[in-house]
Amino acid sequence: MRGRSDGGKKKPVIVLVCVASVVLVFVYLFFGSSNHKASAIEYGRKLGLSGDDDDDSIKKDDTSSNSFYVEDLGNGFTPRSFPVCDDRHSELIPCLDRNLIYQMRLKLDLSLMEHYERHCPPPERRFNCLIPPPPGYKIPIKWPKSRDEVWKVNIPHTHLAHEKSDQNWMVVKGEKINFPGGGTHFHYGADKYIASMANMLNFPNNVLNNGGRLRTFLDVGCGVASFGGYLLASEIMTMSLAPNDVHQNQIQFALERGIPAYLGVLGTKRLPYPSRSFELAHCSRCRIDWLQRDGILLLELDRVLRPGGYFAYSSPEAYAQDEEDLRIWREMSALVGRMCWTIAAKRNQTVIWQKPLTNDCYLERAPGTQPPLCNSDSDPDAVYGVNMEACITQYSDHDHKTKGSGLAPWPARLTSPPPRLADFGYSTDMFEKDTETWRQRVDTYWDLLSPKIQSDTVRNIMDMKANMGSFAAALKEKDVWVMNVVPEDGPNTLKLIYDRGLMGAVHSWCEAFSTYPRTYDLLHAWDIISDIKKRGCSAEDLLLEMDRILRPSGFILIRDKQSVVDLVKKYLKALHWEAVETKTASESDQDSDNVILIVQKKLWLTSESLRDLE
Repeated sequence: MRGRSDGGKKKPVIVLVCVASVVLVFVYLFFGSSNHKASAIEYGRKLGLSGDDDDDSIKKDDTSSNSFYVEDLGNGFTPRSFPVCDDRHSELIPCLDRNLIYQMRLKLDLSLMEHYERHCPPPERRFNCLIPPPPGYKIPIKWPKSRDEVWKVNIPHTHLAHEKSDQNWMVVKGEKINFPGGGTHFHYGADKYIASMANMLNFPNNVLNNGGRLRTFLDVGCGVASFGGYLLASEIMTMSLAPNDVHQNQIQFALERGIPAYLGVLGTKRLPYPSRSFELAHCSRCRIDWLQRDGILLLELDRVLRPGGYFAYSSPEAYAQDEEDLRIWREMSALVGRMCWTIAAKRNQTVIWQKPLTNDCYLERAPGTQPPLCNSDSDPDAVYGVNMEACITQYSDHDHKTKGSGLAPWPARLTSPPPRLADFGYSTDMFEKDTETWRQRVDTYWDLLSPKIQSDTVRNIMDMKANMGSFAAALKEKDVWVMNVVPEDGPNTLKLIYDRGLMGAVHSWCEAFSTYPRTYDLLHAWDIISDIKKRGCSAEDLLLEMDRILRPSGFILIRDKQSVVDLVKKYLKALHWEAVETKTASESDQDSDNVILIVQKKLWLTSESLRDLE
């Protein structure tokens, strides 16, 4: 503007326009839009709730956003209520949020599936609000009926029913979504497909568990997890794995059905499972390019397969005769051959490869053969946020000498001391005492819960600090499954859990878990709140995350210090939780200074949802 006579007049006008624009943007963000209801990032504005008959103060304070967020309790400030996230965020997964990737302008390689991997929000971008259920939400159908049907209002997404209508993934029938048991490769039912695989391997009575020798499976690109759901009848536990991709909500459907499942992808990071965890990995037209990056994705499967483990592959490359499929088959066969895999069976459209039992084949390969063996200092069990490696993981001396994992068949495997106990310096006596201690503790938990639950009330359970998996082991006779979570900053005992025939994942509770909201009926929090506070992470954030994961009417078993229990009690009203029972741990217990607090999450709906229903 230099040298122009009207510059002095225009400058104030420009400044005024800018200020006005900022004010308008602030007003929009703060008050939101009537079309979008309440903004999800509002921190002080509270939507009306239903279902809290004893909480009249919330309704009274609805008009005063400053007066209801915190209250002085004499020893600090504690929330009286949290804001409710916008209804658009009823399925928010904080560390798998595509909007966050766009907002933070993360530069990710889409060809490597990095956009489907975990990218957690920094503290200033976290949603400090309660995730609302969808309009009309109902308490989920109980297991085992839930394997075959769920309420449509709980997961109001029917596009897969239309997209996969010729494959019998799912069918919409009135108020419910039914699951006939079909899949991309097994239109006529997972049960027949599973029996066919057992027959291919010559297992007795066409049962795929082979007398209990096969127990833990990994299903990659699982769809709605019918394969894993039907394997449960054979006492096989399957980790059904899929990303939050174009088939959105497939893992949400799986968990709503009561089938073990986890949101994850074969991208650039290792899967959150230790080495030698699964007896069989399965891919049924999972649309994965196994040849990319020197076979790094197949090598990741190799890492998590046990000695002698199987990879069942049902895909056109295994049977089609066109030029491209034949090329892929030749290259894939050459790759697995160099990995020392052999064909255990091949029939029609399915091939089953088997991993070697010992290191002999690896050591006999010609010098310079690709892929190489991993360096001796590479830890195959380090997984949380660790990049995959394009190399072959050799077996330990124990596995090499025993020609396998040395595991007992299921169900004896559950209570037999795992061979890898020695990796932690744990004795058989320590293992047996831990198993018995948690058996007694679980008996106490169920006595305390008994006035509130029936035999089918609880199905999906998460143990937030699983240690050796003895909490889950104590639940064997109940019709439940347990996601055993091992914190990433402690001993990586997850391999002991898999060796017991159970399953789980490594995770940091300073971040959100990779699951949809409302997917677990019961959370077990043993010392986990104390642990994250020691790490300098937010206990409030963890409580909000627990609320996100927990189903309405679900339970949380908190076993922690008295000070932690007192802290949680201050948050009960804000979280719409109800204290069911408080009990001091038995004096004979190893952690007799701990207190047990059992809380139940109330079922509530936003006033907006109620108006939608009306």
